[in-house]
Amino acid sequence: MSAITTHVLDTSRGRPARGVLVVLEVGEAGGYREIGRGATDDDGRQRGLLPPGERPIAGTYRLTFHTGDYFAALGSESFYPTVSILFDIRDPAQHHHVPLLLSPYGYTTYRGS
Repeated sequence: MSAITTHVLDTSRGRPARGVLVVLEVGEAGGYREIGRGATDDDGRQRGLLPPGERPIAGTYRLTFHTGDYFAALGSESFYPTVSILFDIRDPAQHHHVPLLLSPYGYTTYRGS
């Protein structure tokens, strides 16, 4: 399992959000550099953003969820075409889990375990 994972739950449907494209980037001077991407599985999870055994470095990261595409595939309108979450990794030895609770017109996130 990747050292950085996520889980997307569609609170408007009461189920995992399958097929959401997630892009992981690390902050560098002048911007961000992509280091991983993948779609959520049937359980709404993305466990493979980093190769197995690869540890992140301390720094700022950005997870971008392509939520507009997800809702469009369901035939639903939405307000946010993407959701980006910035977070800091201070201790690269820890696992970092960043869940997203999603609906067409709102979202929330937290540091998971």
